[in-house]
Amino acid sequence: MTNELITKAIDAVLANDYSFCKFLSANDSGETGGHQSGILISISASSMFFTKQEMQDNHILKRDGKIKWQDDYTTSCTITWYKSKKELRITRFGKGLSPLRPEYTGALFVMVQEPENNYQGFIFNTDADIQEFLDSFGLTPAETNRLISLHRLNPEVKERKAIEEFIAGLAVDFPSSYEMSAAARMIQNKVHLNHEKAITNPDDILLRWTEEEYTLFRAIEHARYGDTVSRGFQSVDDFISMANQVLNRRKSRAGKSLEHHLSAIFDENKIRYTAQAVTEGNKKPDFLFPSEEAYHDMTFSVENLCTLAAKTTCKDRWRQILNEADRLRDENKYLCTMQQGISSAQMDEMQAEKVILVVPSAYIKTYPKEKQPRIWTVGKFVDYVKEMEGLI
Repeated sequence: MTNELITKAIDAVLANDYSFCKFLSANDSGETGGHQSGILISISASSMFFTKQEMQDNHILKRDGKIKWQDDYTTSCTITWYKSKKELRITRFGKGLSPLRPEYTGALFVMVQEPENNYQGFIFNTDADIQEFLDSFGLTPAETNRLISLHRLNPEVKERKAIEEFIAGLAVDFPSSYEMSAAARMIQNKVHLNHEKAITNPDDILLRWTEEEYTLFRAIEHARYGDTVSRGFQSVDDFISMANQVLNRRKSRAGKSLEHHLSAIFDENKIRYTAQAVTEGNKKPDFLFPSEEAYHDMTFSVENLCTLAAKTTCKDRWRQILNEADRLRDENKYLCTMQQGISSAQMDEMQAEKVILVVPSAYIKTYPKEKQPRIWTVGKFVDYVKEMEGLI
């Protein structure tokens, strides 16, 4: 579990422009009994305190400020530049208020610049805390004693921050399923910079988006219900009411998530389609290619029409798609699912009804080995429709 102080330090680094970390030496901590009484700062971090021009024009340069330590108590401080020694030091924490102690030799010191010469200071003195902070920013011990670069921020930290920002900006308890799916894609693409994967590897990105949405949904659940659950319930009825509310919302989200992400893949690939198109008798296939208008144009070739059903699981519900489009009754019917594994007997039934499963490539191995060649990947289906529409 993440140390709360580690989280505060990471958040402080992310919220401000400049931050610095170093391992405290024996001189820094006061263990050697020298007269330093402060912390030596690398010149590479000088931009946290002074401009290059100020340092060039002054032999000794001082700036007073305040440091809030461990998000707990505040001391004064003086940052001094000694041009002759090419040294930066932080001293004068106040009589009896220095946070430095001999046992902090080898501890990791983190300093974050805030506005108005205010700073935050953190000292981590256990291997676990030190490693967790360094890992969050992709640093090795050799890469300390310098400014912290956010370009190497651990993706898990970026993801957590992006999720927190999304939740903080919500004007409702829960966003719609469409907004939830869109936010998951935005966070996934922002954190991992994989905007092109909807085109280059749709199978992988579908799984990533789906997993991200689940993570986001659980985070919102925790933010909305965590305190209530931890406090307990006054009655069984109260518990059942909340449980039903949570379960119903989960079912509703899962039912639409796959459709939303498939739509995004089709959009990125410039594929033309109508979602929830009306065919005969108010039937509504999840996706109809290239359009509802083309389907109802009897001069439009059946060979250039196609439907795709999206069902998260399909062991029992796959037959629902058989009669969704009368014009395509004798054609292949495509069914995209996140189902992991279906029996050989059921797959034989599907084949008899001309149902072709479309499954993320990573899941195909969960199906009977002899049936796997029948299954299409998401990428194969995308290419099929693009060829049908003359896009490749």
